[in-house]
Amino acid sequence: MFCNYPIPNNFSHCFYPVIYSSGPPVKVVNVHPPSSSAPVCTDPTSFKKPSSNIPSNLKELPNEEIASLVLQDKIKDHQLEKLLDPHRAVEVRRLKFDSKLDSLGNGGALSELPHKHDLDYKRVLGANCEIVVGYIPIPVGMAGPITLNGESVYIPMATTEGCLVASTNRGCKAISQGSGASSTILKDGITRAPCVRLPTAQQAAEVALWINTPENFLKLKEAFESTTSFGKLLEASPTVAGRNVYVRLRCFAGDAMGMNMISKGSLAVIESLRQVFPELNLLALSGNMCTDKKAAAVNWIEGRGKSVVIEATIPQNVVRATLKTSVSAIVMTNVNKNLIGSAMAGVVGGFNAHAANNVTAVFLATGQDPAQNVESSNCMTLMEETPEGDLWISCTMPSIEVGTVGGGTGLPAQAACLKAIGVKGGGENPGDNARQLAHVVAAATMAGELSLMAALASNSLVAAHMAHNRKPAAAASSK
Repeated sequence: MFCNYPIPNNFSHCFYPVIYSSGPPVKVVNVHPPSSSAPVCTDPTSFKKPSSNIPSNLKELPNEEIASLVLQDKIKDHQLEKLLDPHRAVEVRRLKFDSKLDSLGNGGALSELPHKHDLDYKRVLGANCEIVVGYIPIPVGMAGPITLNGESVYIPMATTEGCLVASTNRGCKAISQGSGASSTILKDGITRAPCVRLPTAQQAAEVALWINTPENFLKLKEAFESTTSFGKLLEASPTVAGRNVYVRLRCFAGDAMGMNMISKGSLAVIESLRQVFPELNLLALSGNMCTDKKAAAVNWIEGRGKSVVIEATIPQNVVRATLKTSVSAIVMTNVNKNLIGSAMAGVVGGFNAHAANNVTAVFLATGQDPAQNVESSNCMTLMEETPEGDLWISCTMPSIEVGTVGGGTGLPAQAACLKAIGVKGGGENPGDNARQLAHVVAAATMAGELSLMAALASNSLVAAHMAHNRKPAAAASSK
């Protein structure tokens, strides 16, 4: 999501980057990550001066009367947090929307939506959500422990799908009864791909060739890193389409997921390019070759965020006793479903059973951007029978996008789940905690893949869901 509003003074703490259209060069200043106590950027419209119609004793008025003023447009909805406080703003806003919904025949709809006690709206303001009227409680289950790189780890999962946590827990048990999971990160770098346009295709090609020259890349790297305390520009890959150049930048972002960091750095890169190519115009800070929140072959091939490969060996007796199937049956099912079936469907990055299930559940529990499950769920699940007759399984996940600071990770519930994993906040070395979280996401995914494929191989999937994913039938009422 982007905005094209003027930049407020505290732009460095904005959650979303700003897109600049073509025009005069953009001056990029040295911007450092905010401290935990730094103010954050609120909705840009909240920088307007309050209306003169606002009563001087506003805070003394009852909520119902304030809501009436909002409905009469004497007070703007987006001003409520500033004029009152974030918690009372939610109360007033609920009254406003109750009235609006009632006029549509949906009165009382918000009565079952929780809004008190459990969420600090001061933390939400300007960082996580706008026009807030409450929150959605999602059950959190705990799978594990799973032995991951020699250590026991528990995995919090937020979901409303019955059997998911139980199934993942079974996979964790089988993996821990075997070799344990061994996970490796192959790449670590978030990407942003600005789209720039030149007067001619030839000039666009010249820009691409200039970027591909090592000494010129160092100039872009210097410009990028002037905007961040610890972010590092790792790569700049230009792609030409006629007069357009899509400059895919890859950046190390420490324990942050990194989109804010790389967006600010990208503006500095574009300004550096403009100094060499004055006719270069920035069309969009994101040209969709990043690629963020969309299925794309570039992420599957080149990676984005953390590129992880994880494996485990499950003894054949564990496959029989814990997974209730045979090695040969689960291997054959995996080949025909996850490989051949996915190929026939023409999927991109979807050579798996249900990777998105586990990725999303861990994302929701730990405050990640849930929309990034699209690329983060890219996964190829492979299974083989070893010479000893045991089961070898691996999941290759080239684009897991996670962070342990920023975004929703600072909210109390999500921070608690990160703490349960042992990755709350920044790591001792920049990037340690985010990398460990990526390992955990991969481990949860592999455990889920293993258990679901076992259920499919033994044809027990439907029976399991009927037994564990259905509420008991209500007792017949007496006549």
